[in-house]
Amino acid sequence: MPGRWRWALSVAILLVLIAAVPVDAAVRHIVFLQSFDRGNLVLDRFTSVLRGIVDQQAGEPVVFTEFTLSPAGFLDIPEEAVLDFLALAFAGRPKPDLVITTGGPAASFARRHRQRLFADSPLLYAAVDARFLQNVTLAENETAVAVANDPGLIFEDMRRLFPETASVFMVVGVGELGRFWRQEFERLSPRIDGLRFLWADGMSYAQILQRASTLAPRSVIYFTSLDVDAQGATYSTERVLGDLRERANAPVFGAQSAELGHGVIGGHLMSIDTAARNAAGAALRILAGTSPSLIKVPVQGPGPPTFDWRELQRWGVSEALLPSGSEVLYRGPSLWRDYRREALGVLVALLAQAFLIVGLLYQRRARRRAEVESRRSLALAADANRRATISALSGSLAHELGQPLNSILHNAQAGEMMVTSSRATPEMLREILADIRTADVRASEIIERHRTMLKNHELDAKPIDIHSVVRQSTRLLANDTSHRQIQVDVDLPSTPCIVNGDQVLLQQVVVNLVMNAMDAMADTPVERRRVTVSEVVGQGSVALSVRDSGTGLPAGLDRNLFQPFVTTKANGLGIGLMIVRTIVEAHGGRIDAHDNPTGGATFTVTLPYNAATV
Repeated sequence: MPGRWRWALSVAILLVLIAAVPVDAAVRHIVFLQSFDRGNLVLDRFTSVLRGIVDQQAGEPVVFTEFTLSPAGFLDIPEEAVLDFLALAFAGRPKPDLVITTGGPAASFARRHRQRLFADSPLLYAAVDARFLQNVTLAENETAVAVANDPGLIFEDMRRLFPETASVFMVVGVGELGRFWRQEFERLSPRIDGLRFLWADGMSYAQILQRASTLAPRSVIYFTSLDVDAQGATYSTERVLGDLRERANAPVFGAQSAELGHGVIGGHLMSIDTAARNAAGAALRILAGTSPSLIKVPVQGPGPPTFDWRELQRWGVSEALLPSGSEVLYRGPSLWRDYRREALGVLVALLAQAFLIVGLLYQRRARRRAEVESRRSLALAADANRRATISALSGSLAHELGQPLNSILHNAQAGEMMVTSSRATPEMLREILADIRTADVRASEIIERHRTMLKNHELDAKPIDIHSVVRQSTRLLANDTSHRQIQVDVDLPSTPCIVNGDQVLLQQVVVNLVMNAMDAMADTPVERRRVTVSEVVGQGSVALSVRDSGTGLPAGLDRNLFQPFVTTKANGLGIGLMIVRTIVEAHGGRIDAHDNPTGGATFTVTLPYNAATV
């Protein structure tokens, strides 16, 4: 279908749509004169934001009608045909409450034909560079919300980020907007001295992309708009920027904020959202009845420098080169940047935990060292106590050894006499030798018991029979108890009672407690001198008691009885019971003492016990 027939069909369809719009005084009608078709990122964003604000804040229904002055496929239509179309579209209908132009070409068109088309409707020039309106006196019912793009500022951004830039590939179209910007750039020569420019307005779209991919080193690309290429074709801004980013071998700069995120690296960009808000504010005031001539909106300049982090990374630009106060968008995920407060909190917690762990490890090491020292001290003190005990029992030792040694001597003399008198028979000699062997074994056992007690020893816990420990201890003291005329009763079951402990140290506990009981009965009548050793097996523990019939616990010392250097003996050192308590506690047990109702005292040692070990 020829282009002019398509144009006629489009006009007919649009007239039907306009006729379908209800005529209602309560409905406000805004007409947009668009410079370009949909697909221009800047104007699409501007119109979208403006319409959204007006819809929300108008307080009454608003109908928007949009006209594109240069629709794709009809670029060769004469301007007179467009005027006829618009005049026909609004013939016989109420005048629009407001006409808004978007972009420079639409502003120029409306300025030239205002009297013919919308002479009585308020007119708002929006999304337009102030240069399009220079030397123009606005009428009573006209106002402008203009911007002042500053291409020279973008060139300064180029040189700041890429100081060695030598050439700039200028991507502009051949339409009215492209021609306008080429003229403006040529006026900037004092600010861009030293740069070589390559213009794309004589190239097709394919040639532009091919040229962008083969630029010389130290080149950059400046995209303004590609309204129409040299073949008369139009392309969406998003597609052009996407293709340039994919094909170009140099970074792409732009001037509008709507282009950021689509391939431009950034700089001092014009904020399209700010321009749309300013225009929406003016439109709402006009709809509310304010005369356009009273609405004076300052010309908007470029905003603060804003950059695309992805493009900075792609082209190796350090953020240190960015202008002061720059904002960087589209950053990649960053734990420190996005969750700095939370990360600091976790870091502080980890550091506190690390210090706590180090402190605990230090304390653990110190505790282990203290435990080793404590065990060594316990061993030394226990050894000293054992030696003192053995020293006290030296008379008993001599008496105990005297019996088997005398037996050995007498048997040897008897055998010698029988041999001399020739009266020795083999049976008699065997009997004498058996007696000598028995006495020798008994002497060896006595010596071994005392040698074990004297041995320097540290705690070596293993399963042992506590009954055996008690019996060996009482045998060790047998001669002394006999000499002091003290009866020792061992009331223990015949079956073993296995505890986890050190035989030598536990034997020392029993010896100390029995000797203390014997000492406590020094003034007790002979017939009452009795020490009873008994046990009670409970749930998880065995209690071993040593009971005497002496004078009882010393008054006032019941709480300090197991403290160092506390004694009631004239020649005592006061470390015996302290060592007993230390040994018992080292075995995980406890020791208690109390007076008996009938006189004397009872010391009870309670040790952990597991019936499964029996």
